[in-house]
Amino acid sequence: METNSVVTDDTDNTNYTDDATQLGQKLQQPKSSRKRRIIIFAVVSVINAGLLILLWTQLLTPAPNAGNGENSVVDPLKGHRPPNFTLAALTTKPGSVLNLASFKGKAIVLNFWGATCVPCQEEAPMLQKEWQHAQVQGIVFIGVDFQDVQSDGLSFLQKYGITYPNALDTSGATAINYGVTYTPTTYFINKQGIVVSSIPREMTATELQNGIKSLI
Repeated sequence: METNSVVTDDTDNTNYTDDATQLGQKLQQPKSSRKRRIIIFAVVSVINAGLLILLWTQLLTPAPNAGNGENSVVDPLKGHRPPNFTLAALTTKPGSVLNLASFKGKAIVLNFWGATCVPCQEEAPMLQKEWQHAQVQGIVFIGVDFQDVQSDGLSFLQKYGITYPNALDTSGATAINYGVTYTPTTYFINKQGIVVSSIPREMTATELQNGIKSLI
């Protein structure tokens, strides 16, 4: 009588085990890869957000020394004659122009501004008030409206009661010639036609008064 024996193939069992292990490793690899990509994406996003916040902070930071009346910015026009310009006068009279050279021999406070510029809006009443006192001393105030349409410029003058001469720099070319990078910017020009100083930001009343005194 023959005895039937069952033979277990260890080799096959080993192969099954290896296959299962490899399959598990393959299943784990995509999870690890996705996790790594998520971490990298998160780190890059945080860095980009930090850079954007830094840039925005720099843009919103006031000009240096804005509170102590001193300017660290070197004005290339200081000690030199300012560029002459002829611009359309900001008035309802058609054809009127304003030419800087026509004020030769007079001390001038030249202010670049914009109708939508908040610091310009805050500065405007002060300029009008000081001009009313300075004009009796022969000092001329001139405003240059930077890249506005005429209607916006006229509305600004009417709103803040500005009565000294203003001109419209529609193209912005005059402001560029003066090196204006911020509005408001104010230049103080003496009777000899030389730029004495400039303030590339909103002025305080004291700064404006001191600027006027430097022209007398």
